[in-house]
Amino acid sequence: MPRLSFLAVAAALLASGCDRSSAPTTPSGPQNRFVFTAALLPSNERPNPVTNAEASGSGSVTITLNTTRDANGVITAATMDFSATFNGFPPGTALTAAHIHSGDASTAGTVVVNPALSPGEVAFPNGSGSLAKNGVAVNPVDLANQILNNPAGFYFNVHTALNPGGVARGQLVRTQ
Repeated sequence: MPRLSFLAVAAALLASGCDRSSAPTTPSGPQNRFVFTAALLPSNERPNPVTNAEASGSGSVTITLNTTRDANGVITAATMDFSATFNGFPPGTALTAAHIHSGDASTAGTVVVNPALSPGEVAFPNGSGSLAKNGVAVNPVDLANQILNNPAGFYFNVHTALNPGGVARGQLVRTQ
């Protein structure tokens, strides 16, 4: 009987050992991918909210910050991927620019990351559309640390010919 008990325990241990391989693993090292979102509204524009024909538009953006680190964990390079959707704009609206700026919710700040839209690249023939830009360099690289440490100190906004100072804006919120 003791021999049978020993075999049962050994089989149970073997089975539980096999089950560990399906357990999730903990990443080894610092995180290198960070995700931010922003709700883009004309009423968020500063110094003056948008009140003309484009005031009915809105959008949302997801920004992925991809970093590279050295052996000490220091960020040595960074890029951003942008994915945005828009709706409620007058048909025929076209974006003339899109940027990340420094500044809190009450400030109109300077451009710090420019996805560099080409003329006519993002148009809304029916009042809605999307924007996608990948691999945009973050320069200087310390800007990545600044955004990570204080995302609410930065905002994303888009511009049109009717609203060259900005038509819709939202503060960055880190989600991952």
